[in-house]
Amino acid sequence: MGSRVRQLAGATPATRDRYVDLLRVASLAAVVLGHWLMAAVTPDGVGNLLAVVPALQPLTWLLQVMPVFFFVGGFSHALSYRSLLRKRPGGPEGPGGPDGSKGSEGSVYSAFLRARLQRLLRPTTVFVLVWGAAALLVQLLGGGGGLTGVTLRMVTQPLWFIGIYLAMVAFTPPLLRLHERYGWGAFAGLAGAAAAVDVLRFAAGAPYVEFLNFAFVWLAVHQLGFLRADGRLRRPALLAGAGLAAACALVAFGPYPLSMVGMPGEKVSNMAPPTLALLAHGLWLVGAVELLRAPAARLLERPRVWRTVVAANGVAMTAFLWHLTAMFGVYGALLALDVPLPEPASAAWWAQVPLRIACAAALTAALVAVFRTFERPAPSAPGTGRGPLAASGAPGAGPLAALGATLCLLGVLGLSMVGFNGLLDGRTALLIAIPVSAPAAVAMTLGGWLLVERAGRGRGAR
Repeated sequence: MGSRVRQLAGATPATRDRYVDLLRVASLAAVVLGHWLMAAVTPDGVGNLLAVVPALQPLTWLLQVMPVFFFVGGFSHALSYRSLLRKRPGGPEGPGGPDGSKGSEGSVYSAFLRARLQRLLRPTTVFVLVWGAAALLVQLLGGGGGLTGVTLRMVTQPLWFIGIYLAMVAFTPPLLRLHERYGWGAFAGLAGAAAAVDVLRFAAGAPYVEFLNFAFVWLAVHQLGFLRADGRLRRPALLAGAGLAAACALVAFGPYPLSMVGMPGEKVSNMAPPTLALLAHGLWLVGAVELLRAPAARLLERPRVWRTVVAANGVAMTAFLWHLTAMFGVYGALLALDVPLPEPASAAWWAQVPLRIACAAALTAALVAVFRTFERPAPSAPGTGRGPLAASGAPGAGPLAALGATLCLLGVLGLSMVGFNGLLDGRTALLIAIPVSAPAAVAMTLGGWLLVERAGRGRGAR
């Protein structure tokens, strides 16, 4: 792995924005560390440290960094999709079609979806299948109670992030066109829609309307990545200041809680579904990280630092998927060895934190060593054409890819909600008012991915 990392780092083009790679790794690492710190596990169950010590909730204004990851996603998706458009047959950098025509945008869309979903869904599918098989075996043997049952229910919860990211990938082409036409106006439209949803939710009491902000809030943050790709985030200090002032005002005078992550039992969460306050929080975070861009870029010119970022990027998604498995594994080992678990937030609990985090990090590293190969891009199958746009003439590729992405999105979100506990009891969770079981969610995810693969490969691969 070391030689491969050195090779990749050495081949980095001078035009690559290394800071974006650092932000991607740093944001996922912050989420992992936050989950490890917030878990308040006792023999009776799993709580949240922020609920035990509410005075710590302001820390979520620094540690809730998912907006940064989605912002980086918008930047990367804009560059990737535009590159495919240029390289399609008949495009500025692509070969001419057999009759001089350009490849259809639908085929470019299907190729874009396939390329982006492979990196997400290959490690995710392995994670789901491994945990699904383990859960089935445990429950067939009569287990599934205590910490084991909690683990089976909670280990899939971070998959919501994968589902939202899939939606961002799927919506990139139309939203990129809106950005190219309206610029900041496209972002303002999404932000205005998020505000309107909250007005309808809190002032008019409209039922279910709040779930629209899963799209409006996160896609607005994603739109900031488009602006970054075009060099239009020219005043990051103004963006950070306005976002921070708006978030403070909304929390102080509005119906929004202080915590930027979900709290157990709260009536209103800034995260599920997202609120206008979380969007304002995202604005200040994006402005803040942009202010650090120049010094970070100088640091990333150092070969050793850049190699570390390259190595981390190659396994970041695998580490994210398995970090809760490692955390629950550590707690399970402590309970099995009769090591007492102190009362959360007590002096003994805080003293045990460094050891627990070190053990969770070591176990995560071991799991990454086992499963990291699935995060590498899949090699092209022989006979499928010259590259990702070899299927340029495939009819209906765009709609087929869109259908597949929708199924993947619903399947992953459903699985994040229902978990693997209660497999044999037919346990379900409501997904957009429809009960979804874990087997149905897995089937939707796998079926959707197969449709995307078929659309992206075109006729030659069928």
